[in-house]
Amino acid sequence: MFAPLRRITFGMQILIGLVLGVVLGLVAREMGTVGAEADPNWLTSTLTTIGTSFVTLLKAIVPPLVFLAVVASIANLKQVTNAARLAGQTVLWFAITALISVGIGIGIGLFTNPGLYTSVASSAAEAPGRTGSWTDFLTGIIPGNVLGLEASSAEDGGISLSFNVLQILVVAIAVGIAALKLGESAEPFLSFARSALGVVQKVLWWIIRLAPIGTVGLLGKAVASYGWDALGSLGVFTADIYLGLALVLFVLYPVLTKAHGLSPAKFFSGAWPAIQLAFVSRSSIGTLPVTQRVTERNLGVPREYASFAVPFGATTKMDGCAAIYPALSAIFVAQFFGVPLGITDYVLIAFVSVIGSAATAGVTGATVMLTLTLSTLGLPLEGVGLLMAVEPILDMGRTAVNVAGQALLPTIVAKREGILDEAVYNAPRGGDVFVDEDEKVLVTA
Repeated sequence: MFAPLRRITFGMQILIGLVLGVVLGLVAREMGTVGAEADPNWLTSTLTTIGTSFVTLLKAIVPPLVFLAVVASIANLKQVTNAARLAGQTVLWFAITALISVGIGIGIGLFTNPGLYTSVASSAAEAPGRTGSWTDFLTGIIPGNVLGLEASSAEDGGISLSFNVLQILVVAIAVGIAALKLGESAEPFLSFARSALGVVQKVLWWIIRLAPIGTVGLLGKAVASYGWDALGSLGVFTADIYLGLALVLFVLYPVLTKAHGLSPAKFFSGAWPAIQLAFVSRSSIGTLPVTQRVTERNLGVPREYASFAVPFGATTKMDGCAAIYPALSAIFVAQFFGVPLGITDYVLIAFVSVIGSAATAGVTGATVMLTLTLSTLGLPLEGVGLLMAVEPILDMGRTAVNVAGQALLPTIVAKREGILDEAVYNAPRGGDVFVDEDEKVLVTA
């Protein structure tokens, strides 16, 4: 029964999912809402459930994947003499690309003046309930428990659990180093970690195979729920954001790739599964398992390094959310409220974009970064509410750029340090970029 489906390449399955998602989303939007309370119709609810369930599955695999991968990789660090240098180079290149990205955002904002060409009403101004702070890093990096889990009260009176990737990373590094120091007595534990990692990766493979179905739900829900109606009042601002994102993704990243002797086409063909999923899911953390997989298997970054760099990047490397978006948004808010910005203010925008993403690593998010930028500049936080109408539409592009950077920078650092497997990076893909190591099944992405 599944033979015809298995003959369709994975990339084609994803493409079919994209098209089907758009079509079903448009149908759901035409169906409208139900009842006086404007509840979603059955098709919108179904698409929402499918998309949310897929992202939830991906997020569920993140804690064990990050923990076990880091612990297992640290066991091999004794064979890596430049571990500290790798970490330093990673942070340095995160900062360099963030600085260039924020410069692109500021340049576009100064050229187009998005705050002067908008019909958004001042009544939409509203301060967000969650803001960023320079102390977030300190509170975010210290684990509240050994699993890095956080509990909060749900609206239905129950308790909901979430996790902090940065805290899990800190715990895993501490456990891995402790096991390394213990020597032979810790070998059974390390063997268990390696074995458990293999089991988790197998489960991850099964989840990834659901990506075409998840794509239908995620994109369909986005089209049905948001449409493009809000673009009228914020058209210039939205166009600016996507222009900036396009310049980073399709100009800056290829230039950096080419400058390091690597093929941009190979990078995009290898990283595309993660970039594509990031666009429809709007979640860097949800995409993390796929990002780490393609960085290792398609781009040739050693697992010992990728298991640290990719999760770290998922919390701190955000050229879309932490550079382009806050830079243009700050200019928009300043122009809207008639607040002049000077050279010092633009320097502060760049500073917040480069350092702020690390400072808010425990509570990542575009709104958090935007509030940190606005508060640093002394701009009214109520300006955040002006942009909420197009937030979902912008978030798709921002997340795609975030994830692309999270895959690219470890690749560049690995190349600079001479540890990149260029045979894997340059391997003929023929559209087939995922390989299940146990089943030896090639699927495209």
